Amino acid sequence: MSSILRTLSATLREHLAANRQMAFVVGPRQVGKTTLCRELVPGCHYLNWDDEDDRAVISRGTAAVAARIGLEQLRAEPAVLVLDELHKFRRWRTFLKGLFDRHADRLRIVVTGSSRLDFYRKGGDSLMGRYFPYRLHPLTVGELVNPMPREQLLREPAPIAPDDWRRLLEHGGFPEPFVRDDRRFSSRWQRLRQEQLVRGDVRDLTRIQEIDQLALLVRLLASRSASQVNYSAFANEIRTSVDTMRRWFDALCSLYHGFLLRPWFRNVARSLRKEPKWYLRDWSTIDDAGARAETFVACHLFKAVQSWEDAGLGTFALHYLRDKDRREVDFLVVRDDAPWFLVEVKARDEQLSPSLLHFQAQTGAAHAFQVVVDAEFVDADPFARGEPCVVPARTLLSQLT
Repeated sequence: MSSILRTLSATLREHLAANRQMAFVVGPRQVGKTTLCRELVPGCHYLNWDDEDDRAVISRGTAAVAARIGLEQLRAEPAVLVLDELHKFRRWRTFLKGLFDRHADRLRIVVTGSSRLDFYRKGGDSLMGRYFPYRLHPLTVGELVNPMPREQLLREPAPIAPDDWRRLLEHGGFPEPFVRDDRRFSSRWQRLRQEQLVRGDVRDLTRIQEIDQLALLVRLLASRSASQVNYSAFANEIRTSVDTMRRWFDALCSLYHGFLLRPWFRNVARSLRKEPKWYLRDWSTIDDAGARAETFVACHLFKAVQSWEDAGLGTFALHYLRDKDRREVDFLVVRDDAPWFLVEVKARDEQLSPSLLHFQAQTGAAHAFQVVVDAEFVDADPFARGEPCVVPARTLLSQLT
């Protein structure tokens, strides 16, 4: 996995060189956080809460950690410390606050975790102003084409290698199955990862006790990516309350198993306003071609809007559009609270959807694209077009981060 260059690697190196604040690196289990962070700078120090010896050092407090990494030694540059899975430590916030406040002039701290590091946050954030968050997503077309970060929102279109495109569609964007390129390995890896999510992360990081019922929900959601969520229907199917079902969805999103998109309803006549849509992070597990294509593009767009925000390029959001007349467009990217571009996803169909023109007129979005996953790359910038147009997924997705 070290042979894959990740965009976030260069971004974090820039952060360490320019900022004293800690870097919080979060993302799904097995997305490559540990590998990336341990390779940031030569000679960086690494402590993992899951390692018994490292846990003993961390538990003894900041002085023990400072002694372990030799902070008393004279250095030309601040030392770099990577703290892995620290969110499992009950007093992690107090520990980090003390470590940062005492040693920020001589130490740069990177903290990683498979869940939101603020999962249990109540009230004010005691670490406010002491860290910047960075989200590591699975591999995407833009990252494989050009992993170097850009200050511009969009890149020039560039072709992805055919073998990389195939592996991305077949095995997903998680580095290990992508590199291995083996269907049997991917199948076993996916089952194990799901088991670790339900029996490990949920148990360790939430207060959910009904693990078997949650496991049933996870199995149901595996076949319902790109579908609207009816909390009442799920609650009836699993035999729990609607409020409990909402909390379980929130937990699965917090643990990066998937994400929810809300409908955009501003200036849209007769729009739906409540039901979110669910998307898995790993599109390779989806059998239905249409749902897989839509989830594939959803993950690319979701990564783009979060990465643009993490880079300080503005405020972005991803929504979908649907009205009571059953017109729908899969995605709307919102930039600084204003609609920017629409995306309708098709696996193969290149006949332009009339909903694009309808919703573009209602939202005032500058661009509207029908993205076709099976279409060949075209070396042209779709953002030069204002009217709705059909765009190969290989072209549009190469322009994102």
